[in-house]
Amino acid sequence: MTYDFQAFPAPAKLNLMLKVVGRRPDGYHLLETVFRFIDFCDTVEIAVTDDGVVELVNPIPGVAPESDLTVRAARALQAASGSKQGARIRLAKRIPMGGGLGGGSSDAATVLLALNRLWGTRFSRERLMELGLALGADVPVFVFGRNAFATGVGEELTALELPEAWYVVIHPGVHVPTAKIFSSPLLTRDSKPSIMRTLETTQQRRNDLQAAVSAEFKEVDSAIRDLAKYGPALMTGSGSCVFLECESQDQANTVFRAVSEKYDGFVAKGLASHPMFDKA
Repeated sequence: MTYDFQAFPAPAKLNLMLKVVGRRPDGYHLLETVFRFIDFCDTVEIAVTDDGVVELVNPIPGVAPESDLTVRAARALQAASGSKQGARIRLAKRIPMGGGLGGGSSDAATVLLALNRLWGTRFSRERLMELGLALGADVPVFVFGRNAFATGVGEELTALELPEAWYVVIHPGVHVPTAKIFSSPLLTRDSKPSIMRTLETTQQRRNDLQAAVSAEFKEVDSAIRDLAKYGPALMTGSGSCVFLECESQDQANTVFRAVSEKYDGFVAKGLASHPMFDKA
């Protein structure tokens, strides 16, 4: 059968700042972080069907189709809305897996945003964010659609206006298990919460997970040291990708040329909002 696929972007994100400020009784860590979308995207292709079946037609090796976040997102929307329609989903992956760039979460959010329109479910952005939170802590910010200061487990969001910037992002070639890092005895869990959010989010660059990851994964530590030769390098999320903020594309390209002989990576522009923000 031939399907009529439509393509939708799923951008990567960077954590420009990430602090662990506490821990809930259920074990989840309380965070403060700044999410920034960048112009480096997976592509999610969706074909609507009338058979009620949700299927990922090109499963990712090593990931069971039933466990894929795109399938889970579509089925969550289907169950919540009572829609009888189905979807065939096809992914074109560019965002490295396990790199702290939010690729899986972004793919899931794009499915929610796209199918909300294609299926005509007409859920509010807030309702889609609730569905997204059940899939993963990073999904809501991609549905939210704006660069944001986040608290809680990352789901309490305040929109931020961030200056134009370009980013060099490199991948050390290792996968960092998030659960392992959050259970590390080296992890800082008592950073002071921000008081002046605007000042701290625009001037402060830190990641409380970085020391634990660097101690456990020497490849990440080396990547940070190599990129830091050109400016303040920082790990995003729980790793393993490392980035450097630049004022111009020329500056970013110059740095990337210098490190690309040793590392895979890319140059991307910071976005003001999610590419689908106005279409949600």
